[in-house]
Amino acid sequence: MREQTFEKLYAMKLNGMAEAYQEHLRHPEHDDLSFEERFGLLVERQWCWKEDRALGCRLQYAGLRQPACIEDVDYRHHRGLKRSQFEQLSGSQWVKQHQCCIITGPTPRCFTNPARASA
Repeated sequence: MREQTFEKLYAMKLNGMAEAYQEHLRHPEHDDLSFEERFGLLVERQWCWKEDRALGCRLQYAGLRQPACIEDVDYRHHRGLKRSQFEQLSGSQWVKQHQCCIITGPTPRCFTNPARASA
């Protein structure tokens, strides 16, 4: 029965849910949870798996030449970078509101990294 369930989950491309289900079977502490709680955890894992894959595809499609992230931005140099502005941009609220973000000014290596990190 379990093997058929796994096969069906993978066939429906619910890989995150299948992995979470396997994890639940290996850890007996999940036995104390109600059906709704366990099901909620499985759905949450599938959601995260799908979001992570979508982000990976978008990053690959973006074709960034080097990896960068918000945490790597160096604010110590006097370039006019403000931590609060970068934190606001990293929240992606501007994307949800269908706004644009234009970064202007000189673009040596030290400034293109922040632009890539906010992508």
